[in-house]
Amino acid sequence: MTTPKPAPAADPLIAAPTYLADIRTYFRPEDVAHMGAKGIDLGTYDGVKKNALTIFAHTSPPTADMPPDAAGKWSANRSQTFKNWIVNGFPLGTAPVGTPPAGGAPTRLRKNVTALTDAEFALLAQAFNGVMARDITAPDSYFALAGQHGLPGSYCLHHENRFNPWHRVYLRAFEDALRSVPGCQDVTLPYWDISTPLPDRLQHPPFDQYVLPADPGATATPPVTGFFPYTTQRYSVAQITKNVTDFGVLTDITTSMAQSLWGAYLTNGYQDFSIQAHDGGHGSVGPTMGLQEVSAYDPVFWFFHCNIDRLWLSWQTRATATDLAGFRTTLAGQDDSWLTTPFNTLPPYSTTADQTIATDITYDKLDLPAPAEAVMENLSGSIDAAHSFAFRSTDPVSVRVKGIDRLNIPGSFIVSLLADGEPVAKRFFFQLTNPRECATCVKHGIVNIDFRLAQEQILDRKLSVRIDVPGHAGEIGTAFPLAQAGNPTVNARLLVGEA
Repeated sequence: MTTPKPAPAADPLIAAPTYLADIRTYFRPEDVAHMGAKGIDLGTYDGVKKNALTIFAHTSPPTADMPPDAAGKWSANRSQTFKNWIVNGFPLGTAPVGTPPAGGAPTRLRKNVTALTDAEFALLAQAFNGVMARDITAPDSYFALAGQHGLPGSYCLHHENRFNPWHRVYLRAFEDALRSVPGCQDVTLPYWDISTPLPDRLQHPPFDQYVLPADPGATATPPVTGFFPYTTQRYSVAQITKNVTDFGVLTDITTSMAQSLWGAYLTNGYQDFSIQAHDGGHGSVGPTMGLQEVSAYDPVFWFFHCNIDRLWLSWQTRATATDLAGFRTTLAGQDDSWLTTPFNTLPPYSTTADQTIATDITYDKLDLPAPAEAVMENLSGSIDAAHSFAFRSTDPVSVRVKGIDRLNIPGSFIVSLLADGEPVAKRFFFQLTNPRECATCVKHGIVNIDFRLAQEQILDRKLSVRIDVPGHAGEIGTAFPLAQAGNPTVNARLLVGEA
């Protein structure tokens, strides 16, 4: 939810306003709804920019006819600030870091798994055991619910706009199943903060592994072999911690949290780096978590994804995007059709993507910076020439491995950026072993991998790229020929922001 500005009479006069810091807060939900019905979009940067002159004409005192109510009329200062924004070239700016919205108490509080009391943890184990003991044909059994993500259901939506919304609904469905176990009606799903080592609590039954009781590929369309009999597997705690570092998981989380815009996958913004962090986390934990077909059968999946949802809510709070109206203000220049019918569906659930933006679930700790660190960014490779801009020596270099044909690659893969033959950065890409059988994969068959690197890491060094497919050793080992991966290109550029 965007933070309301003061009452119009108390508006400050701002000489250099930006949309994200100032202008988006000038439009109340009722203003957006009223004008939206007339075909004028006041809820997004693009809509306000397109209609700016009309807005200014109708809101300027003393002859303003919009908003229609006296309480909503704009002050002279607000009107002049809006005019300044127009004259200055409609700067987008960066979002000020928000605070948790006021409102009613959440219906569910999710905690760090290490913060649960012994009694709470015992109840959680009881709930997991209860769900795991159910007949596999029951829709709320562990086998059936885990099977919605990979085999046999393959409903999950990865590498697209509905990724976070789908998983938010999926977690709630699993949590509801846990709460349906007798005596466990108050259980909530805890999270594992991946910036800390895998907790000992998750290394013992029923959280350490899961033995598949049936073949998850037998009923898939088409059938898939090779996953029965099957017991989930993980790396050692030390190896997981090393992988998290090597795959840049925490770096991508930090970058995602600083973004002013939601962005679009494969471009920039929160979503792009959030999805990269998600993929790297999957690859870090173990062979099972790195296989999309069976990753959700590993009990750690639920704790890992609960943290992904916590991070999304943390970013929403930072970007003042915890309701649909506030969220839409972060979609500057991006398609928002996935928030409207019929493109907002999250099969097999009835909840739609737009309904997931506001949530009644919260966490014991959101990832919010201290006031001195409260800086958001909006850096990209290009900027409107009408705006002043700056390159800073401390800003990172963006290196993009662009145009990877994922459909030719047999399973999840690792992209490494090498400098003088030594890896300086790696990213893990999470996908099915046969991505051509996945409609979402086919829809987004050409992908990019983004690295942000300090300039000194790569200057005056010979750079190259390597793709490896773990567990798929061909004649040349795990290395996958770049020619068969679509002959991707490397784009390197300094990032620029409004000065």
